Amino acid sequence: MYIVIVGAGDIGTPLIQIATAGGNEVVVIERDAARAEQASREFDCLVIHDDATSKETLRDAGADRADALISTTDQDATNIMVCLLAQELEVPDIVSVVHNPEHMGLFRQIGVNTIENPQRLIADYLYRAVKRPSIVDFMRVGDQAEVFEISVEPDAPITGRTLQGAMEAGLLGDDTLVVAIERNGEGNPITPRGNTRIESGDLLTVYSAEGATPDLTDIFGHTEDRS
Repeated sequence: MYIVIVGAGDIGTPLIQIATAGGNEVVVIERDAARAEQASREFDCLVIHDDATSKETLRDAGADRADALISTTDQDATNIMVCLLAQELEVPDIVSVVHNPEHMGLFRQIGVNTIENPQRLIADYLYRAVKRPSIVDFMRVGDQAEVFEISVEPDAPITGRTLQGAMEAGLLGDDTLVVAIERNGEGNPITPRGNTRIESGDLLTVYSAEGATPDLTDIFGHTEDRS
């Protein structure tokens, strides 16, 4: 892919690293001289030291033939302008960081894919790591629902039961679904069925409409989430 990345700051820099490591053709636009110089030394890609809110700068970066443009600056106004110009240049896939939640509606109105306030997402993740230590990884779905990974302890109420048996015993409700099971560290996950038996040490991917509440993590043997 040909990707134009606007900004080589805290968000843009790891993105540049991932994109270049993935074998993509990457062009970076950064108006801060020091950041532009550092990115050009660190990564195997073209770095343009200029203002991305200029259509000519975007053309110089090849945005008119790019597969995607990602704007990562710390100013929503800049990101909006860049995205609007990218639309005029008919970039097929446009993505932007949004720092102020109040601006989400504006980005949606112009048809841009967004990621909201990465710093807040990181803070939320770190807080969950302390508040819910049993959760290996998680993703919010809407305001309350979550998809998360959790291991099964030997003395967990669900250990040794089939999923159907767990439901019949009232351990799993209709709003909770085990969507994948990783067993013995094997790379290929098990697609669970009603007769699939849960074993100690399984790493489960779980969807819960109520989120990863202590009542739910108790079922997998993690009472530490109540502390």
